[in-house]
Amino acid sequence: MDAFYASVEQRDNPELRGKPIAVGGGSRRGVITTASYEARPFGIRSAMPGFKAIAKCPDLIFVKPRFDAYVEVSKKIRTIFKTYTDLVEPLSLDEAFLDVTECKKDISYATDIAKAIKSDIFEETELTASAGVSYCKFIAKIASDMNKPDGLTVIKPNQAISFLETLPVEKFFGVGKVTEEKMKSYGIHTGNDLKAWSQYDLIKTFGKPGRFFYDIVRGIDDRPVKAHRERKSLGIERTFDPISDLSSLQLTLDNLVEGFIARLDKSEAYGRTLTLKLKTAEFQIMTRSISKDFVLKEKEMVHQLAHELLEQNHQEGMAIRLMGLTASNFIKENDQHQLEIEF
Repeated sequence: MDAFYASVEQRDNPELRGKPIAVGGGSRRGVITTASYEARPFGIRSAMPGFKAIAKCPDLIFVKPRFDAYVEVSKKIRTIFKTYTDLVEPLSLDEAFLDVTECKKDISYATDIAKAIKSDIFEETELTASAGVSYCKFIAKIASDMNKPDGLTVIKPNQAISFLETLPVEKFFGVGKVTEEKMKSYGIHTGNDLKAWSQYDLIKTFGKPGRFFYDIVRGIDDRPVKAHRERKSLGIERTFDPISDLSSLQLTLDNLVEGFIARLDKSEAYGRTLTLKLKTAEFQIMTRSISKDFVLKEKEMVHQLAHELLEQNHQEGMAIRLMGLTASNFIKENDQHQLEIEF
């Protein structure tokens, strides 16, 4: 979906249409979740503290998130997906992979299926979506981001290699600011430059992601689309420009907790274990967990525990580029009576 949260707000409030708005970020410690396309030319982006955003765009309008509304729209979109294929792998409220090899509506070409889905979404929700069509997840993901908003980009198998060779490295999924700078310091500016490196040298220089870079620049991605399955965990992650300041990370975590609680409420499943994930600018991953003998569903409790885990794990001067929260050890809301013991 295109600027999903912001687009829902502009749809539901005509006074916001055509204006630069940011969902979230309005409080002293607030962080922006989504910025409208009118705000983005000013450099406004997700995970940006509100005070920095208003400095860039004094006319920016902050809107309080309404996660119930976003979840409701997301349900309608996924219902549309299921009319075309059962192989739907949601990535978030506003994004999913679809395997349309066998289409329920007997449409022969994936491009035509994408057009039909985009049309159905607009008719049902009055919102635009962008689609990427290709033979594998990685290229479809890149394609979906190329012509936003309301875009449709098709990369055929015989176009993949030339497309990847000319693609700037910063456009590769998984290449953040720090990795981009490191690659360019080694003279890697395009996929063609990246392709010249051996797998050994990529792993030696960039660590485990090097193996991933070696495959994807050659169009190799055999991951299947995995349809819904019983969850053993439920999480949310945000990637952003590296942040080393603890107070700024705390602002980001506040925003993450909001989205995390919305996902738990949507699934109606609550865990007794909370895990915080941090990825450094050098792609080192740290995870820490805390478990309770009761389900963690109250936002205040999750907020408190998440911040405790952050403070325990963050080290002064350490730059963080990804933060995530995960719930596990699930208990369905209607199964909680099973914890009771009768004497």
